[in-house]
Amino acid sequence: MADEAGARFINDPLALASALEKLAYGVQAVRADVPQYMSHMFIVNPLSGEFLAELFSTHPPIEKRVARLKKMAESMY
Repeated sequence: MADEAGARFINDPLALASALEKLAYGVQAVRADVPQYMSHMFIVNPLSGEFLAELFSTHPPIEKRVARLKKMAESMY
């Protein structure tokens, strides 16, 4: 719901999707040495790809969030 509200607020779901993709790329490009108990404090989970990180994740995967935003953009334009 937060992604949808943010996209409606800025009136550009594709801009938000692009920002999420950039954040996800940054996490993949530069791995942070973050203890698992602190991973919830990051916009993009620095431990993504690990089973336990996925199991206890508080947000859907970036790929699903981006897909929803792109679908939202299609319906807006």
